[in-house]
Formats: sequence, structure tokens, C-alpha cells
Amino acid sequence: MLVADQLIKDFGSFRAVQGVSFTLERGEVLGFLGPNGAGKTTTMRMLAGGLEPDGGTASIAGYDCTAQRLEAQSRLGYLPEGAPSYPAMTPRSFVMFGLRARGFSGSALGRATALALERANLGSMADQPIGTLSKGYKRRAALAAAIAHDPAVLILDEPTDGLDPNQKDGVRQLIRDMAPEKAIIISTHILEEVPAVCSRAIVIDQGKILFDGTPNALAATASEKTVEAAFRHLTRAAPNSLAVGGAA
Repeated sequence: MLVADQLIKDFGSFRAVQGVSFTLERGEVLGFLGPNGAGKTTTMRMLAGGLEPDGGTASIAGYDCTAQRLEAQSRLGYLPEGAPSYPAMTPRSFVMFGLRARGFSGSALGRATALALERANLGSMADQPIGTLSKGYKRRAALAAAIAHDPAVLILDEPTDGLDPNQKDGVRQLIRDMAPEKAIIISTHILEEVPAVCSRAIVIDQGKILFDGTPNALAATASEKTVEAAFRHLTRAAPNSLAVGGAA
């Protein structure tokens, strides 16, 4: 469903992403992990068609993310870093705005909007201006917009940032519910989410993949046998470390 093939991205003389390659199949939930500045968001922006790579290619459902951008993006739901939205809109109008841009109208528009708002658990906040909402509700509004058109691929950058523990549990359960029919990438600094919702984990640092395998295989690389300890060990390793392969 998603292919990254030797992706490279430069910002001036700085190479932020250095030959990142992986594939993602339907039914997989990938935890995309790395410290700040590792290249996670840049990679996801290339996959989402928001940045053009300086080398390599990316595709979604067989459509090139650059050469066939609209076709690829029509099959993608993207929750960007910071969950941007329009402050004057309500979550309901924001979701409907995105759906109309994708060609929804009439009863199909109403059904898709209602389902997205329900799945994001916005409740009475669905009709309040987004600018007046808490950080958690703003993120849930952006999540509702990302999933409303029932995309085959989801890229979620910090989907539980700013949510309280109950809201986090709700989003994690939503991801589990959607997982069998979609390919999902989650970027998160909350490492407890990886074994809770992900079937696979990639650790990236300095623009290179250091690990690609199951959460259990990742945890096994550390003497403490936890994802947190393994993450610390891998991202504190020598800058020129090569990729480590985990069990599939």
C-alpha cells in the first residue's frame, strides 16, 4: 500500500533524510520513531506529497507521490505535525470542507461527516469554533478530517499529543479498529504506544533507518527488554551505525 524507495531530502547543505526505504502493507500499523530532528516528519511529508524528494521515490496504492500526487493523496489520510486547521471553522465544518474538496456531496457527505466526528469522539465540541478548543480537541478535529474519506493509508504525526489518558485510549482503540483495513504510520514520542497499537516499528536517526522489525524484536535489542531502553540505546549509538534488522 505504501512504498518508500531510497528517499533523500536536502535542506541546503544539510541532508535530513538519507536513503530511507521501507514498504507498508494493508493491516500493518507502523510506529515511526526517532528523536527530534531525526527525519521523521520530513519523511512523512514526502510520503504525503507535501515535499518533493531530492532523490528516490514514494508511492501510495501504486501511485507516485510526486508524479501522480492527486491520485496518491486521494488514498491518503494525513494528520500533520501540529494538527493545522482553520480556527474560525468548527470541527464539523472543517471535516465537511475537506470532504467537499474530495468530491463528497449530499447524503454521502452527511454520513461521512457524522461518522468521522463520532469516531474522533468530538461530542458537543463538534460545533464549537476550533480556535476556542483545547489542544486535545483541536487534534481530534484534525484526526476526524484525516479519516473522514475512509482512506486506504493513514499517516498520523503525534496523534495523541495533548490528549488526556482517556482520550489517548480512545484514539488507540480507533487505530486498532481501523488497522485491519488500512496501512497506518504513527509517529510518536510516547513509546508505550508502540507495543500497545503497532505491529511493527522503525527507528530513524540522522536521516537513516537504524531498526525495522516488530516491537518485541526492538525491545529484545536492549538488556532491559523494553522499547524505551532499546530506543535510547539505538539513538545514542555511533552516528555511522548501519541498519539493524529485527524479526518480521
